[in-house]
Amino acid sequence: MITCFGLFGRQILDYLHVSIPALQVSGGILLLLIALDLLTGRIAEPTQTKEVNVALVPPGTPLLAGPGAIVAVILAVQKADGAAQYAAVWAAIAAIHVVLWLTMRFSLVIIRIIKDGGVVLITRLSGLLLSAIAVQLVANGVFAFVDQAT
Repeated sequence: MITCFGLFGRQILDYLHVSIPALQVSGGILLLLIALDLLTGRIAEPTQTKEVNVALVPPGTPLLAGPGAIVAVILAVQKADGAAQYAAVWAAIAAIHVVLWLTMRFSLVIIRIIKDGGVVLITRLSGLLLSAIAVQLVANGVFAFVDQAT
């Protein structure tokens, strides 16, 4: 999903008549909702309904390739100037994929090492950092709207 938005994100947004600031604000709000769930500990286990095949929409997709990541990739690709910067953006995307794969591959080992208390601590810290990122996304979107209006 991230690769698709990296390659075609600007064209998709142009076709839908959605601006980057609008995506930033909406992504920030959605990210803030996720962050609040992490901070309060109200995370429910994903459930599968009869109508939805979990193979088509994995439960982690909105968190791994959500609005914040999509905006970041579109902006990074848009602001890249020259082959070296494009290569750096795509190398960063590939590196993140490797880190995510390693983390998921060895998640049971990691959980055994950090135990339940460590999971709660990391969840709360992640929620705090994610809420700060969400607020910054909303603020950047609002400032961009103001800049467009003037």
